[in-house]
Amino acid sequence: MLTAFTRNYEDNSTDAGFQFTFYCDNCQDGFKSSFIESETYKKGKGLRGLAAGVGIVGSLLGGRLSSIGYAAERGGGVLSERFLGMSPEWHKEHEKAFERAQNEARQHFHRCHSCSHYVCDACYNEDEGLCVECAPRQEVYVAKARADAMRRNIEEAGETATVWQGKIESKTTTCPACGKPAGSGKFCNNCGASLAMSVCSRCGAKNALGVRFCNNCGNPMASQQPSGKCPGCGHENAPGTKFCGECGTKLG
Repeated sequence: MLTAFTRNYEDNSTDAGFQFTFYCDNCQDGFKSSFIESETYKKGKGLRGLAAGVGIVGSLLGGRLSSIGYAAERGGGVLSERFLGMSPEWHKEHEKAFERAQNEARQHFHRCHSCSHYVCDACYNEDEGLCVECAPRQEVYVAKARADAMRRNIEEAGETATVWQGKIESKTTTCPACGKPAGSGKFCNNCGASLAMSVCSRCGAKNALGVRFCNNCGNPMASQQPSGKCPGCGHENAPGTKFCGECGTKLG
């Protein structure tokens, strides 16, 4: 069983050679060690274009490559099954390659003496000798606190800001003449019918055109509205319409 300076690693080795990825316990960025060819493989089967697509030199990686592979390294049984059937010579090479890979990777990791995590350069506070989770960098923490305060100030200002200056009042939303959305003007955008509210003769409440009973007192509204028949063309307009929707003649 391989013993690593950190358990947060992945074994990428195959029968063709050896390579390992070590991960930061904080941000999970990884460092992949240089690829080492297996002498046993070369002697037995030749190169055969070995390690196609595998990096030759060690490199830093932006994040975990495979959570499945990572989990496999945490279970010795699964790891043993993966390399089952390899020769004793191969296993000796594997152990030596792992030791070499660790020595290479250690240059890119630091052990936090507070939480005992192994972290990359970006997650290590060199001034305090601890990881940034245990001892955040002062300039970074100040910048974050300032940004958080700015967001809170903007949200507070938004809560108290007046963004609408209109009046809260009832309006006709659907034209009683054509049945289409009425718009925000005094006349329908589609047919030109008046959108003025009808006033109840009993209580004075405003009601939308076409309403048969007052929505405040229940008084019949139809008897209060003049006929919408156009004297010019005879077109029947909705009660309360000021201009004929057919010919434009003024009504009433």
